Amino acid sequence: MGVYLISVGAEEWFGEGEGWGEIATALNDDLRQRGLPPYESVPEESDFVRGSGQGFEEKLSVSMNGFDALCEAHLSPEETETLSNWSVLVPFSLDEEILLPIGSAYSESSTMVAGAPQVLVIAQRLAAAIELPAETPRMCDNLDLTMWFREGAAKELAAARPGPWSDDLDAAFYVALFLRAAEHSVRRGCPIVYC
Repeated sequence: MGVYLISVGAEEWFGEGEGWGEIATALNDDLRQRGLPPYESVPEESDFVRGSGQGFEEKLSVSMNGFDALCEAHLSPEETETLSNWSVLVPFSLDEEILLPIGSAYSESSTMVAGAPQVLVIAQRLAAAIELPAETPRMCDNLDLTMWFREGAAKELAAARPGPWSDDLDAAFYVALFLRAAEHSVRRGCPIVYC
């Protein structure tokens, strides 16, 4: 068990029942009230091909304490909230996060929606601050990032080429997670959600 961060295709996003349809509808209503176009161009899920970059799935399974300290050292409280306090990430810019009165994985009463371009800029700053290595997996369709950090490849690289990123691998994992999630959302034009 655990909490996963995944991409969602059009059928599930707009779906009834178990899907994300209620949140999709509430988000579009809120966007219209702000004079913005509705978010309707969600791509369909593709057939799974490992390494294709068509899907996103990672597991959150380690402590965030080091990541929280890293954010406190490098970001304002507002930037930290934008980076990591959302329930749904969408691929377009939002001047501010949107709080929907619908339950989510984080809260039974609300869903926080953030824009991936804003999250991406903040994540890139943190990645630069810790000198996240280029070897960090870019395609995260089958727990690739999770496994890289958990199964030894990151530890081997840290031993061979230490840097600020290797001081706390759990913190580095979360920097990479939010960076790759935002990149994927922008690249594919899809929402990223917790489940």
